[in-house]
Amino acid sequence: MRALAFLLALGLVFGGQGRTLVATTTIVADVLSRICGERFQVISLIPYGVDPHAFEPTPGDIRLLLAAEAIFANGAGLEESLAPILAIPEVAGKLIDLSEGLSLHWIEDEPDPHVWLDPLLVAAWAERIVGVLSQLDPDGADFYASQGQKLRDELFALDRWIQAEVEKIPPERRLLVTDHYFLGYFAARYGFTEVGAIIPSETTLSEPSAKELAALVEKIKHLKIPAIFVGPSFNINLAQSVARESGAKVVVLYAGNLSGPEGPAPDYFSLVQELVRSIVEALQ
Repeated sequence: MRALAFLLALGLVFGGQGRTLVATTTIVADVLSRICGERFQVISLIPYGVDPHAFEPTPGDIRLLLAAEAIFANGAGLEESLAPILAIPEVAGKLIDLSEGLSLHWIEDEPDPHVWLDPLLVAAWAERIVGVLSQLDPDGADFYASQGQKLRDELFALDRWIQAEVEKIPPERRLLVTDHYFLGYFAARYGFTEVGAIIPSETTLSEPSAKELAALVEKIKHLKIPAIFVGPSFNINLAQSVARESGAKVVVLYAGNLSGPEGPAPDYFSLVQELVRSIVEALQ
């Protein structure tokens, strides 16, 4: 099984042998593992550094999902490429959509799936995860409740730290241009405005038109926006072309997936902290 072997090699399996949980992304896996500890083995279906919008599953990934005791998904359309296998009855019956019940943003007629960039929404994930794990493993209910509360406290502290960091940026400079619309929840929580995106969509799978790119360049020039924020797997040539024409610089952010142990975003908290530092440095 390609996914399982890859994740074992990278150390994305937590805990001991036995009961297994699957998370669709490394971010969900990190949050889940912080709550379940060693009582379950947690495996991320999508590997480090892979764009969740573009991930293509294999037959081995299907076997991994079938073997799992429960499957935790980000939801809100992030796992669109996984929709056919997540709809298999034996898989769908144990799927937990962590975005279900959250107050979602919409981009035109599609939900914005990037909910994890608001730590308070991840705190809601934690509460949901505690409930599910307590049903799967009632003997561990007290442990899960304790771990979940610890994580929520850490997320609230992260939220306060972000607010303090953002204060370093003058309000009139809190303008965001990105590769696609992925900072909506972050912007809404911390007082930024999403001015535009190279791909004006909630996913990287779309293609921008020449007219859309020209309009974005003019907007960046007019507003004197100093930076364009892109993910590490985005088309860097396209980003640099927009940057050259507009006078902005390209800043790479880990936002959609963890970088792996050797990178700048090995876990959720590191990802958010590095993202905030990069944005503050580029815009202040």
